[in-house]
Amino acid sequence: MQIHIHAQDGVPIYLQIVQQIKYLVASGRLQPGEELPSIRVLAEQLLVNPNTIARAYRELETAGVVEKRRTAGTFIAESGSPLARKERLKLLNERVDQLLVEASQMGFELNEVLKLIQQREHVLRQPKKEERNHE
Repeated sequence: MQIHIHAQDGVPIYLQIVQQIKYLVASGRLQPGEELPSIRVLAEQLLVNPNTIARAYRELETAGVVEKRRTAGTFIAESGSPLARKERLKLLNERVDQLLVEASQMGFELNEVLKLIQQREHVLRQPKKEERNHE
């Protein structure tokens, strides 16, 4: 599980963890039933206080994203992603906002960004070389 903490961005660390785990669930990178690292292990990996991880996990449990199983750990909720379309749109809007701000800071116009997105989408939809060679 890839989580990156940015201490300078002004967002509390526990919220960064919550947002990133929600994104991983919404994108399908974390599947229902998949176990999350223990509080201690994740705290060591991210170099943060275990209480921060515990708070993030509590928030995720309250939101129905994860479920705690006594003595077994914390797992992505079996009921599937509780992230409704509204939540997924919120996550996508945040990423689009970030892209637009960065593009503007680098001097790109909206039409250039849209053209690049279309090009990247086309590339991502192309079968990989290995797949084409096997056909």
